[in-house]
Amino acid sequence: METLETRSDRDRAAARFTALYVRDHPRVCAYVHRRSGDQAEAEDLTAEVFRTAWERMSAGDDVGTGWLFVTARNLLSNHYRSTARLTEMHRAVADALGRAPASGQDNAVLDTLDRLPSAHREVLLLSYWDGLSAAEAGEVLGCRASAVWVRLHRARKAFRDVYDLPQERV
Repeated sequence: METLETRSDRDRAAARFTALYVRDHPRVCAYVHRRSGDQAEAEDLTAEVFRTAWERMSAGDDVGTGWLFVTARNLLSNHYRSTARLTEMHRAVADALGRAPASGQDNAVLDTLDRLPSAHREVLLLSYWDGLSAAEAGEVLGCRASAVWVRLHRARKAFRDVYDLPQERV
């Protein structure tokens, strides 16, 4: 049974988190956006920063503005490494399949995939790269085939929107 003291501690942690979020969310998001060059990625990474902050604050740890920025920097580093690995994997698979060197259009497609949010990239790769059916992709993603079709529709639209944009450099 939950005690009054536990509930009060949780309420104080929630109030501290809310104040931190209201004060620092725009700054952290702007910091991440300046470094990633992609607003959607910045929002995703900033959400991860604050999710981690919530977990730490709920456990009784002290979290401040500096901690948020250090965490954002670390998540950006992880994101850059992940993006580099994904690009290298695409090129390694193309080489292993004996394809001709990538054309400018191939590189544009790979770069566009790299710039998409991970949820869009994953459903596109599962469907087109891995050749999974909607039901099979749904098993991987933990959803129904009908949800995969909806996600795939949104991912295709996001791909078209990003593909048509000029390449942003960080």
